Amino acid sequence: MKRREFITLLGGAAVLPLAARAQQTARPARIGVLVSAVEDDPRGLEYVTAFAQGLAELGWTVGRNLRIEYRWGAGDLDRFRRYAAELVALSPDVVLASSGSIVGAFQQASRTVPIVFVTTVDPVGGGWVDSLSRPGTNAAGFAAYVVAVIRDPSVPAGSGGLAAIQTVAPSLGVELTPVGVRDAGEIERAITASNGGPILVGPTSSVQRYRDLIIALAARHRLPAIYPGGGRLYVTGGGLISYGPDPIDQYRRAAGYVDRILKGEKPADLPVRQRAGGQPQDRQGAGPRNSADVARPRRRGDRVM
Repeated sequence: MKRREFITLLGGAAVLPLAARAQQTARPARIGVLVSAVEDDPRGLEYVTAFAQGLAELGWTVGRNLRIEYRWGAGDLDRFRRYAAELVALSPDVVLASSGSIVGAFQQASRTVPIVFVTTVDPVGGGWVDSLSRPGTNAAGFAAYVVAVIRDPSVPAGSGGLAAIQTVAPSLGVELTPVGVRDAGEIERAITASNGGPILVGPTSSVQRYRDLIIALAARHRLPAIYPGGGRLYVTGGGLISYGPDPIDQYRRAAGYVDRILKGEKPADLPVRQRAGGQPQDRQGAGPRNSADVARPRRRGDRVM
């Protein structure tokens, strides 16, 4: 072997262990995580577990090439600010924020540390990003859907349904904004102010009498809207989709109750029946008039028009 080839081979052999050693001793990536829940909250633990699993699937393993610092804010704004400052002081490569208030706390602590947020309501309105398509700041991530629920607050019958929806919404990453309306002017202002978000129309008759106005406004502003059941009134009028019990079925079954009362039974002894689930109805070709993207319904409609 020539002397020059030997020196080249020896030099290469020396470089290989150095490169391997440098790779082994490289600083692990550091992530700061600030969650708004308390530390022993089962749902919060489920969230951070999903986050760690997602990182593992992408090749990031705690103890090998990754270190994660967790803080739990317990819904306390002072803790958000304190823990955000603590995590920023650790010089993380990126931080994860579980709410808009936490994004704000991180941005108060640093305008350079990258922030990824989740389940954050209206990040543009909060001032944390410039726009959804081009955030323009040190924050980006995943916003929660804000759904405007249009209802008449003077009608107590709808309060139970609203409470049920509010209970389920957080698990779906949805933020509900109840909008009380009593007349056409309030309805128009509410829909105009929805900022492109979905709307859910309550089933009270005081709202339904403005059916045509609501459908027209939703189409004009290109808003995905779900209307209450009540036969085909909303979808034949141009609405995107309605969901609820079939009133024709209930009228038919009401005849049976009338029959039983005529035969001597008392209303006090007759149970109030509830249909298990509703019937979705959608309008084929609703896209041109109401073309905002809408999640596919989990159940198929019984009528497509």
